[in-house]
Amino acid sequence: MGISMIQAILLGLFACLASLPGMGGTTIGNYTLGRPLVGGLVVGLILGDIQTGIIVGAAIQLVYIALVTPGGTVSADVRAVTYIGIPLAILAIRAQGLDPNSEVAAGLARSLGAAVGTLGTVLFYGTATMNLVWQGIGWKAMDGGNWAAIKKTVPLVDFVLPWISHIAFSFIPTVVICLAGESMVGMMKEYLPMDGVAMKTLFTVGSLLPAVGVAILCKQVVQKSLDWVTFGFGFTLAAVMGCNLIASALIAVFFALINFKVEQIKLGRPAIAAAGAALDDEEEEDI
Repeated sequence: MGISMIQAILLGLFACLASLPGMGGTTIGNYTLGRPLVGGLVVGLILGDIQTGIIVGAAIQLVYIALVTPGGTVSADVRAVTYIGIPLAILAIRAQGLDPNSEVAAGLARSLGAAVGTLGTVLFYGTATMNLVWQGIGWKAMDGGNWAAIKKTVPLVDFVLPWISHIAFSFIPTVVICLAGESMVGMMKEYLPMDGVAMKTLFTVGSLLPAVGVAILCKQVVQKSLDWVTFGFGFTLAAVMGCNLIASALIAVFFALINFKVEQIKLGRPAIAAAGAALDDEEEEDI
């Protein structure tokens, strides 16, 4: 089962929306639709396999969980990872007859996502380079000081002309690669058997990628040595107690509530509540 033209067009459209600030803004576009965790659901809906889409998206998200783009420096294009990598991974998992929940399938998905993400940086910088042309038009209008021209130029530069860039470097590549995905996966199945050295190497590398993503996240959020206890507790829940993400989240809410009450005690607020309760008790005794 491959990807139809309509499905490829929809994937290309979402690839544009995931990185075009003029449509949904950076928050809705890049930081929501462009994330593999959310994009996995979108891809699953488009390809008619929601479960596999979500599983693959979650597996790939681990690698890019703390990806940032300081100063426009992009190590991997998450837009390409989401709307090219996830569809190819779903096709590969189907072609190999793998269980989407298996570690082998997750490793395959992460490896394909990483390869496509690196390739996607070329598309990202191509988009940015073409957008410089539109920005030049805007700056020229600003330098002229003609406010009437500026009012006409700004919407054109911000909302209309960038579509040309994204159609050229997001829409068209996504559609072409996704349409060719079935043949590419077929070639991989033929020339790269599951028990071959190449595929075993691919799975080994893919299994290490989540550690990179988690390490980057820890580097950003861990401020004190004691913060490692929180991460260690989460891994303990998963590895020792066998808790899934939902169960771990519920346990985390319980501990967050305890922490909130402890902080309130430090601020002295429960003392006021206790005093109010004491007054209520005295009133009840008087009655």
